[in-house]
Amino acid sequence: MSTQTWRRLEAELREHDEPQLTPDEYKAVFRHHPAGVAVVALRDGDRLVGFTATSVISVSAEPPLLAFSIASTSSSWPALSRSRTLAVSFLADDQVEVSARFATSGIDRFAGGGWSSLPTGEPVIDDAVSWVRGRVVQRTPVGDSYLVSLRALAHATRPDAQPLVYRNRSYHRLASRA
Repeated sequence: MSTQTWRRLEAELREHDEPQLTPDEYKAVFRHHPAGVAVVALRDGDRLVGFTATSVISVSAEPPLLAFSIASTSSSWPALSRSRTLAVSFLADDQVEVSARFATSGIDRFAGGGWSSLPTGEPVIDDAVSWVRGRVVQRTPVGDSYLVSLRALAHATRPDAQPLVYRNRSYHRLASRA
């Protein structure tokens, strides 16, 4: 995000002149809100890029749109800013190691295996609950992040798998159905 855009956003927020949460207070709220865990992955030329995301949301069923956020300072942002398509793999409850690997900076996140390329080139995580291949339709600067919107193009689902959930800095499994 450009300095000019950030200053304009700060000025607009100041215009409201109302108290707001501190960053620590805000983070505490969302630490206690459970979120599904996904890996966003793409091909940037010959290089694979991927990261863990807990911000994936469904936006619209018609047309089929989803979105996620990424920090503008993320090492994955430059590749994502150029990408036209990508894949979002929703992790299963036995894929804690995969989530941790894709959340770790400074390593080859794909070196541990456990992924496959779609015929169109995007990497998906093997044995995920589901994956969606999407075309980027919008990258919207919001605060110090970008909200990336995708049109869902293809998918696969393992209906027998349970999702991985993240809450209060730890991974959880959903309770079995009664």
